[in-house]
Parts: sequence; structure tokens; C-alpha cells
Amino acid sequence: MGSERMEMRKRQMSVQQETTSAARTPHNLGNRGSNACCFCWCCCCSCSCLTVRNEEGEESTRRPSYDIKIEGTTNCEESLKPTVEEVRSWGQSFDKLMTSVAGRNAFREFLRTEFSEENMLFWLACEDLKKETNKSVIEEKVRVVYEDYISILSPKEVSLDSRVREVINRNMLEPTSHTFDDAQLQIYTLMQRDSYPRYMNSAAYLGLLQAFPEQSAEP
Repeated sequence: MGSERMEMRKRQMSVQQETTSAARTPHNLGNRGSNACCFCWCCCCSCSCLTVRNEEGEESTRRPSYDIKIEGTTNCEESLKPTVEEVRSWGQSFDKLMTSVAGRNAFREFLRTEFSEENMLFWLACEDLKKETNKSVIEEKVRVVYEDYISILSPKEVSLDSRVREVINRNMLEPTSHTFDDAQLQIYTLMQRDSYPRYMNSAAYLGLLQAFPEQSAEP
């Protein structure tokens, strides 16, 4: 029993020595650490590949995104409370829902619960792009929209068929404020046929109607 404890003690001391040695290694490497390749076994802060990745991460953080603008705008729009007539009109057609600021906000909140908020964000980004007239700004916004909602690498990629994707790829050669028109129409139709009927029957929409008990009771 005593020999086993001694053996365990030796192992603990060995691990501690290795840890101490590893902690000192970066200081002893000098300039060698800054030239380490991406496949280096260590994870020390002097590794150049990690430095590059950190810089890329910072650049990605600084990159403009439509989400920031749209969400900021939405916070202001949420202060606008719809009337019962306006809420009722949303049930008449999807177009009336989408032309209402309060309607878009309410519908977007519903889409968020269904994990499809990117559809509304993409549609709003396209609407914003159409208002732009400066060529250089248009090119930058087109790039951002593509990376945020069209790229297969994006976690917010919207669902588009191959035909529309081919159109986008051709349009990307000479970006304009209408580069994503076909894609925007397809996403609009998708929301209208798929999500809109469920929203009309959801507790979220019915709850808005019930917020006007006296007016709702009127014929």
C-alpha cells in the first residue's frame, strides 16, 4: 500500500515538472515561436497562426453586417404600437402585413421562434440595398448580403433553389442594387406560403387581437 502511494506521488511530481517546463517554454523559444506553423502542437500565444486567426476574428467583428442596422432599427420601431384595425388588416393579406412596420416586427418575432428569422432579415437587407445609389456602397452591401445570407458557409443562409443561385452568381460579376431581386421574391413567397398561415393561427397573433377586447367585440 505504501509503495503504491509513493508511486502515485512520483507521478504527481512528474506531471508538475512537465507543466512547469511547458509554461516556461514560450519564453525560451525567442523568435522561433513567432514563426511556428499552423500545425504546431502547442497552443502558446506566440504562435503566428493563432495571431493571424485572432486578427481575422477581430476583422470579422468589425465587418459591417445588416443584422446590426436592422436590429437597431427594430428596437425603435417596437415602440410603435399597432391599432386593432391595423392588426386585423394583417389577416387580410400577407402584403398588408409586410407593408406595416409593426406587422413586420411582430412577424419577425414569430419567425425567430421558428428559427427562420434570417428570411425576414434577408428581405429587409434587400429592401435597404434597393435604396442605395452610390456604386461603391452598393458593391460593399452586395458583398455583405452575399456573405451573410447566400453563402453556404453562413449560419444564416436562406433557402434558395439552384436557378436563383445561378442568377445571383451571374449578377455578382457586376453588382447592382437589384442583384438579389429574384432571391428576395423567392424568400417573400416562401414566407407567404409557409410561415404566414401559421402566424395567423398562432398564439402570438391571436394575443395581439385580444389586447383590444372592447374593439375586438365590435362587428
